[in-house]
This record gives sequence, structure tokens and C-alpha cells, in this order.
Amino acid sequence: MPDSDATDTKLVLDPAAQSPAASYALLVSSIVPRPIALVSTISPEGVTNLAPFSFFNAICAEPPVISFAVGNRVPAKDTIANIRASGEFVVNIVSEAMAERMNLCSGEYPAGVSEFAISGLTPQPSEVVKPPSVRESAMSMECRLVQILEVSKRPAGGSLILGEIVRFHLDRSMLEGGRLNPEKLRAVGRMGGNGYTRTRDRFEMARPQV
Repeated sequence: MPDSDATDTKLVLDPAAQSPAASYALLVSSIVPRPIALVSTISPEGVTNLAPFSFFNAICAEPPVISFAVGNRVPAKDTIANIRASGEFVVNIVSEAMAERMNLCSGEYPAGVSEFAISGLTPQPSEVVKPPSVRESAMSMECRLVQILEVSKRPAGGSLILGEIVRFHLDRSMLEGGRLNPEKLRAVGRMGGNGYTRTRDRFEMARPQV
């Protein structure tokens, strides 16, 4: 039998009976912390773009594929427009040291404006894709487009972008045993609203040996 007191404290909501904004608020305040993909792209005219996305994660390792979601905008975000045109992008991991400059990249700037110039972050030429990486990022991943999955055409809908990593760029000083040392990386994550979190407070648990 469920605990009646615990059951009584639960509020059940139907997403279809509330506004998309209300559902969004619940999503971003409960699915936390979310890693941040600072995505660099380049337009057909050669203008670089840099924008952060927190609906971001890894998909698989063979081949290495990552994903991030872009919300619907009119006109479309430069990021997805550039990826549709070129089939390429770079995902840069955000550390505490570059958090404020990452935030500057989140503004709704006119098309043709490069967030590299606005943020002061440094474009680093990539090896096999045209968009540059961010020199200040300890880990950057050159990607080629695998698929754009249009999940919803509604105003608060969006598309999921999958990319295969074709090059990893990482800070040698942070690599230990094939992994980046989290104490040195000091990645930041996204919470709800204007909230962010550091990744300094950590604990370990071994998986059960079945």
C-alpha cells in the first residue's frame, strides 16, 4: 500500500490542461542540472554563430553521437539554420571560467552578428569541419550532422539535432585515465530560470555487483 500521507502531497497535472509555459517551467526546474552545449556554427556567408543550449546530452559511443534541442523561433535560430545549410557544428563544454561569456551568447541578436565578438571568446580553427571551436573550452567536439528530428511544429515545440563527433579537442592537463578530471574541468550546469550550478560537490557510488 502506498503511504497515504506521501500520496496526499502529490499534485497530478495534465500537460494538455495547462499552458506550454507552465510545462516548460516544470521541465527546466526538475530536470536538473542540465549540461550546457555551447554550439558554434557558421553561415553560408561565413558569419560565425555561438549559442548555448541546455537540452543537451550524449547518445552513444560507437560512433560517438551527441544531441541537443533547439526551440522553435520565427525566424529560425541561426544555429539550426546554419546546421541545415552546412551539416556541421562544434559543441564546446562550458566551465566556470567562461560562464559569464557563455551567458552573453544567449542574447537574441540580429542575424549576421557573431557572438564570438560579443562574448570575447576566441574562435579556434577546427580540423575537419568549417565552424570554429572555442579556444577557452577544455573540451570541444567537432560534429557532422546525423539527423534533425522535428519533434513539434508548435510555438513551444522544437527539433532534436544529432551529430556524430569526428574530432575531440581537449586540454591535456585535465586528462587523467582517459577521462577529464572534473575538479579541473569545473563544468557548469543549468537549473531553472536564471539559475546555474557548479559541479564541485560530488559523491561516488559503485554499481551493484549482480
